[in-house]
Amino acid sequence: MIPRYLVDVDLHSIPHVHTDVIVIGAGIAGLFSAIQASESKKVIMITKKSLLDSNTRYAQGGIAAVISDEDLPEYHKQDTLIAGAGLCSPDAVDLLVHEGPNGVNDLIRMGTKFDLEDGVFALTKEGAHSQRRILHAHGDATGAEIVRALSERTKLDPNIELWDDHFVIDLVTDDGECYGALVQKPDGQKVFVRGNATILCSGGAGQLFRYTTNPDIATGDGIAIAYRAGAHIQDVEFIQFHPTALCYPGAPRFLISEAVRGEGAYLRNIKGERFMEKYHPQLELAPRDVVARAIVSEMENTKSTFVYIDITHEKDELIKHRFPTIYEYCLNYGLDLCTDWVPVAPAAHYMMGGVKTDLYGETSVRRLFACGEVTSTGVHGANRLASNSLSEAIVFGRRIIERVMKLPPQDKQPLLKQITKKMSNPKQAVVEKRLKLQKIMLRYVGLKRSGKGLQKGLEELSRQLPFYETHMAKREEYEFANLLTCALLTARAALGREESRGGHYREDFPERDDLHWKKHIVFQRGEDRVEEWILDV
Repeated sequence: MIPRYLVDVDLHSIPHVHTDVIVIGAGIAGLFSAIQASESKKVIMITKKSLLDSNTRYAQGGIAAVISDEDLPEYHKQDTLIAGAGLCSPDAVDLLVHEGPNGVNDLIRMGTKFDLEDGVFALTKEGAHSQRRILHAHGDATGAEIVRALSERTKLDPNIELWDDHFVIDLVTDDGECYGALVQKPDGQKVFVRGNATILCSGGAGQLFRYTTNPDIATGDGIAIAYRAGAHIQDVEFIQFHPTALCYPGAPRFLISEAVRGEGAYLRNIKGERFMEKYHPQLELAPRDVVARAIVSEMENTKSTFVYIDITHEKDELIKHRFPTIYEYCLNYGLDLCTDWVPVAPAAHYMMGGVKTDLYGETSVRRLFACGEVTSTGVHGANRLASNSLSEAIVFGRRIIERVMKLPPQDKQPLLKQITKKMSNPKQAVVEKRLKLQKIMLRYVGLKRSGKGLQKGLEELSRQLPFYETHMAKREEYEFANLLTCALLTARAALGREESRGGHYREDFPERDDLHWKKHIVFQRGEDRVEEWILDV
């Protein structure tokens, strides 16, 4: 059983800090929400590393929004629903496609500089989009530019207090309401931060897997602390593996953006053959899950650990102008995008599911909100459409602050209980435990799954449950506890869903089954798995 709290603490005996709004995390969701809230509220923004460490910073492709006269919100909605494979919430997608352009204008107002061509936005097209609607910055450094602009605004804002290198251990709740967070400072001291509203913007869980495009900090903290606090967790079996991450000795799994295929790159197996025509009529621009599985099939068939991405047939100027970051990065490893085929393989990239929210970003725990990759808003369904994640964060960030502004002050003190749990000492180093967990997830809960494998994976993960009874004091221990929670939920959901859909593929149930499985799998701590049907629209 996963405990309610990770540590033993008497809340009466530690310092209390009060604020209006607590923002946990510093990607686009956290930065944008904090700036919006700070217009009339005091904000404490808590990051476990620094403002510049988040998944947003690594987002290359761009942000999807209907800007062009040739595009329509209806087209964007249709593309999103098709990619989401029947599990999107049409209402959530409606909000995304209609409110996305206003969100882009907010980003521009906050200092983001998107690329222009002849005085108008330079729009590109990505996989499974029917129109050119992706705004980008510095070619392929969109996320970095957004983080630059928003973090500069945040640092100058007198209403935002930044707490770098602080770790949120747990949310403090009483009777289904969130009162704030138990936080560990860099020196190890604990503090109770009280807020009228708490917004989780802590990102995804790419570190569940041995190979990921996510930074080290993506350990699923928000999903795990929300689960312990009693929030509903939905759709966590749907994990997007990016088809093309650099796969080269000595190099991290660096993202080779979908936009490279959008500009005409081919995929080739190690024999040099293009292969996507065997798998999908849209070839290299098929949905990500299709491309990722096709690559794995080719790797298995040719007994190789990678395939190639080849854009050598395009002009050198286009490649260097459009993909300066990727071009420079590959060059550091002796690979020239203009003349070389670049070795790539799939890597864990994005979690479609997460903390379930309503259309204003509120969770099933009162006064607890969630925004960005940590959530399951219903926008992405079973498979996220490329470049919709940044749009989702700003659209729902705005809506969360609308709701937060209307919250009445909390009228009572929480019943501050002493948090206690059984303690023992771990025998194995956390770094070994983490590596073992990542290998189990890669082997049994990765791109291709089966009932037998998932059962085995769950058994192996369950052997780590005694870790929750150990004394935890360090960040890496809390992170491992959170990863283990996310791993168990993901494996349980994947075992339960006896079909293949979007980012979830079962070799023993290879077909999509709308008759039995057009529904969400939802978890709540202390309850059995719940299934929620989707009404046909």
